[in-house]
Amino acid sequence: MKQRIYIDTSVVGGYFDEEFEEPTRQLFERLEKQEVIFVVSDLLDLELTFAPEKVKQLLHRYSPENFERINLTQEAIELANTYITEKVVGKTSLEDCRHIALATINKVDVLASWNFKHIVNLERIKGYNSVNLRNGYQMLEIRSPKDLLRYEND
Repeated sequence: MKQRIYIDTSVVGGYFDEEFEEPTRQLFERLEKQEVIFVVSDLLDLELTFAPEKVKQLLHRYSPENFERINLTQEAIELANTYITEKVVGKTSLEDCRHIALATINKVDVLASWNFKHIVNLERIKGYNSVNLRNGYQMLEIRSPKDLLRYEND
């Protein structure tokens, strides 16, 4: 069974960012080799609307069967709002919360992000998962793309 990796907008942008480029491209190589499936949401599509053209077009380079598409639902909106009311993050992080909620509800194997302030952050991860467990959801693995690379045995 292929690993299902939810990617947020920072991962797509990271492909062209000098700081994050190498591990991001290696993660996309895993996608190309069909080792993983990227779970992408309509929220990602919406956020990419305002991105530079090369960022917008990146996902179109890959075969559609490498992706699982999901949509923002009322359930995800409510869970995202709960993260905010429980003060895991502030109101300005609503879109980040919606990504977390979508990944949680769709039971992905891991959410990948380069957002260290609001997503890939130990205190925040504990907060999201605390809310998830109290509301009957499973815990969500949250990692940077760097943590999702394959290393050959020496």
